Amino acid sequence: MRILIVEDEATLRNGLRDLMIGDGHQVETVSDGAAAVELGLREAFDLVLLDLMLPKLGGMEVCRRLRAARPGMSILMLSARGAEDDKVAGLSEGADDYVSKPFAARELLARVRAMGRRHLGLSVDEIIRVGSLTLDLAQLSGQLGERSFKLTAREAGIVRLLHHKMPNPVSRSELLEAVWGSRGDLETRAVDMAIATLRKKIEDEPAVPRLLVTIKGVGYRWCQ
Repeated sequence: MRILIVEDEATLRNGLRDLMIGDGHQVETVSDGAAAVELGLREAFDLVLLDLMLPKLGGMEVCRRLRAARPGMSILMLSARGAEDDKVAGLSEGADDYVSKPFAARELLARVRAMGRRHLGLSVDEIIRVGSLTLDLAQLSGQLGERSFKLTAREAGIVRLLHHKMPNPVSRSELLEAVWGSRGDLETRAVDMAIATLRKKIEDEPAVPRLLVTIKGVGYRWCQ
């Protein structure tokens, strides 16, 4: 698997990296929550090992944003906290599992391997096919009829979120928070501009969209 480790303590971060690499995984590491969201939205990972107590952006918020943008990605939360309420909160924000520090390396590897087996059944979510359109979100590529094109990481994040939420619409504020990592109340046309650009790639008639439609006064919806 490709694993993102989010841990601010250097000794533990390096130890987790060595443990995962030794088990045959590809690993990237970051030391704060903001960097985790930025990298997690830009690149595709199979699993995130996520510390709860992080600088810049807390683990709960990181979990919420990554889960919204990448519903097929596994998240294993790590924390020194052992209270039942913290475990429940982490799972409710979208974590798949929770391990309290200190933990045994064998236990963590067993949890990671179990998640790897489950992930094999979720990877299909990265391939979306609708009529003559095929999107490979992991590879940031697509094809509409005979025309091939590239997706940006942000465009892939938009599609993931809308596809995961269908048939329900997604608001601009939710897209800003989950895909841009920005405040939902920010006054900006960034979402509308990104949607317009994405439609030019994936719609037969971008001026009359049938797949990525606007819900007036609400936001956008993926129709499939």
